[in-house]
Amino acid sequence: MADAEGLADRIIADAKKEAEIRKKEAVLEAKDEWYKAKANFDRQIENQRREIKKEEEAIRRHAEEQDQKADVLNRKGKEQQNRERSLAARGRGIQARGDELQRLIREQNTQLERAASMSSDEAKKILMQNLEGEARLEVAARVKDIREKAEQNAEREARDIIVQAIYRCAADHTVETTVSVVSLPSDEMKGRIIGREGRNIRAFETTTGVDVIVDDTPEAIILSSYDPIRREIAKMAMEKLIQDGRIHPSRIEELVEKATNEMEVIIREAGEQACFELGIHGLHQDIIRMLGKLSYRTSYGQNVLAHSKEVSMLCGIMAAQLGLDPDLAKRSGLLHDVGKAIDRETEGTHTEIGARFAARYNEHPVVINAIEAHHGDVLQETPYPVLVAAADAISGSRPGARREPLEGYVKRLEKLEELADSFQGVAKAFAIQAGREVRVIVEPQELDDSSALALASDIAEKIQTEMQYPGQIKVTVIRETRSVEYAR
Repeated sequence: MADAEGLADRIIADAKKEAEIRKKEAVLEAKDEWYKAKANFDRQIENQRREIKKEEEAIRRHAEEQDQKADVLNRKGKEQQNRERSLAARGRGIQARGDELQRLIREQNTQLERAASMSSDEAKKILMQNLEGEARLEVAARVKDIREKAEQNAEREARDIIVQAIYRCAADHTVETTVSVVSLPSDEMKGRIIGREGRNIRAFETTTGVDVIVDDTPEAIILSSYDPIRREIAKMAMEKLIQDGRIHPSRIEELVEKATNEMEVIIREAGEQACFELGIHGLHQDIIRMLGKLSYRTSYGQNVLAHSKEVSMLCGIMAAQLGLDPDLAKRSGLLHDVGKAIDRETEGTHTEIGARFAARYNEHPVVINAIEAHHGDVLQETPYPVLVAAADAISGSRPGARREPLEGYVKRLEKLEELADSFQGVAKAFAIQAGREVRVIVEPQELDDSSALALASDIAEKIQTEMQYPGQIKVTVIRETRSVEYAR
């Protein structure tokens, strides 16, 4: 636009010069016409004068001849009179033509004055308007060409930036599973884990919500759960029980609680390590904890924390090449999926949950908008949500990064537990046996044995109504009353 304005100024200046030149040329042309007319008139007068002189000479010759030839003078007297009358008439005609020439000269001078005044004011205005219209058309055409070239260059540069970002960010992808294998020192340990009449394994499954599979696999048992945090806690507790050797229900509860506390420390360290690797500082401790929980969450089989770190690195690379703030871009990329770490009981999409969570801890408005807008649900106020959306698509579309069947399986198990939790009196609900059984632990103070039977029937009916699943799902309601006293 600056070039166009400069061009328009030059065009206007040229138009002014051209108008001044045309004005001078018009005046000069008028003067030339006037001089030409005057010269023509002078020539005509001179010719007439010469003719008059010739006539006078003839008259003088005739007068001289009259002295000698009276007869000739008498004959030519009438001719002379006629010629005099003719000359008089021609003289009057010449005078009339002279007057007409003077009138024409005055009219031409008036027209020249009118033309001169128009060229300085009106003509200049008309020329300016015409030239301004032409300049606008030319500027519009040039602006269109510049815009088309900019769009072509922008698309090519965007591809180059994305390709360079992908090239510089090479991340490994691991596929999460739903089982963990715990090694045993000997097969004898399997019996101790099961306990008398299965009381130890039941207590472990009830406390952790993890399905313990004891099969013919030598010196190993399998822990199965769709929730990776729950499965990791169970694995830590089982390893501690095997190492301790004292396996009974009270010891199981004690070590599970200890493993839960240790898991909190591990989660926090995972979040701090991610921030350290990316060079991001100043995050609230609760946000760091949620980032750590993402290391045990999956999205379509892809580890969410690894995905968030990859998105953060891609955003930082692209922001640096675009002249934006790389730190702010990396912060937006790291926190874009933080809503997935919050419990599923919270209403809303992960973008809405993440934006509310970040706003609660006074995160940067650009980061909040990037979290909320990276899926296009709300208006993208800055370029950073666009970078996050591009990096998110790049990370998720890599071969082997995501697996749709696992995500659907996990969502079905989450829905199963959510349905069981929705009933009054339910303390905890665990989906086990790969979703073929839901184990519901109720509050013994709120429900009696008859109500527990009715609750199992109600949960099974609701599952049949609201869910689609292969085979059948077993609903087990556990109502356990404990009486505890200490001998001192």
